[in-house]
Amino acid sequence: MGLFKKKNNNQQEEAAVTAADPREGIKKLVLDALNAKLNGTLYDDCVIMPKGFTIDVQIGRMEESEGLKILQTIFIVKHDDFDEPLIEPVDSQGKSDEEAANMAVEIFHGGVWHPLDQSMTKKNPQHISVDYLRQHYDFDMYCQSVVRIGVKDKQPTMLINFIRNEIPKYLGSKKYYWLRIYLAKFKERQIIEVRLNGSVLVQLPEYFKEYVEKEMDAEETFVSEKQYAIFVQREDDQCPFKKELVMNAARETITSMVNIRSHEDYVAMANRIEELTEGNKDIAAEIRVFVPEIFAKLTLGYREGDSLFLLEGDGDEQQSIEFKKTQLRTYFYLQQAVLEYLGTRPSQEDVSRIVTNSVAFRELRKAIEGAKENGKDLKPEELYVPGTSYKIGHEGYRVW
Repeated sequence: MGLFKKKNNNQQEEAAVTAADPREGIKKLVLDALNAKLNGTLYDDCVIMPKGFTIDVQIGRMEESEGLKILQTIFIVKHDDFDEPLIEPVDSQGKSDEEAANMAVEIFHGGVWHPLDQSMTKKNPQHISVDYLRQHYDFDMYCQSVVRIGVKDKQPTMLINFIRNEIPKYLGSKKYYWLRIYLAKFKERQIIEVRLNGSVLVQLPEYFKEYVEKEMDAEETFVSEKQYAIFVQREDDQCPFKKELVMNAARETITSMVNIRSHEDYVAMANRIEELTEGNKDIAAEIRVFVPEIFAKLTLGYREGDSLFLLEGDGDEQQSIEFKKTQLRTYFYLQQAVLEYLGTRPSQEDVSRIVTNSVAFRELRKAIEGAKENGKDLKPEELYVPGTSYKIGHEGYRVW
């Protein structure tokens, strides 16, 4: 009898937790459905899969409308070879919590897990060759399913084909990349979003505009199409530094930049960055260059493309070599550090001290003043720049 009593007590405790926080109950439904679908191992509130993959779940928005349960589930996939977690938000609905949870799992499985599973078994890989800045990498691409909602009487379209020739321009030296294409439409409203490892790519949506305009019929109902592609480098990641080294150096550098009042302060900061980066002159230079530029991009309001331009040589011999921000891993480490700092709500004065040291600020001011001289009122959001140009002063610089 004591065993039955204990079981009843446990059930009562679980029910009490669910009542106190309904998200916990929904999370359990999603995890149970996900574990059953993938045949994984449920442990410590996550699903453990073969070959080192783990899947965590967070519950976002929960609503009820006209008898339907509306749910946002955030799936977080981690692996030791990932440079950052793969984060996939999924919207689902159902007549019950169970239906909404099961729909979320089906969408995640079809969109994300299917190509990841293909990459584990190396099923039907497509070779992608990448060349930039005198470096070469070979990737295998895994891309199959298109997850569609509201689409009727139309064969699935391989969305990846619209940008197949552009993809090699965005892949760098990491072991894993994942590309997410999301198209949605209802009447005149459209969403076209392309992300690589979570970062928004602003130049690629133009390749889908005609398709969304002409091929997606959304006059009567909301429609969406989503496709993932997974890219696995054939060689292991050879990057000689860890993300946390860059992040820690960037955090301290931001604090130092706020307090710079003289040339001596700047020199002291530059020397300290080299200490923080363990003598890595490449990382130290990138931190000095990109922290002010990222601050400017995030706070001044102008639009910027996906590119970086490395300046090599001097005078008439100087050349500008274009590559993508996604091919320089430190760029997004630094952007994360800047966003963390801005999240602390620093004073406008402190932010301005960093922003005014950027090339972007000086060029923006020059453009606005030039427009005023011609009797025009130019706003920052009307300006578009393809990317940031930069020069590294020492020999042997290599992009990672």
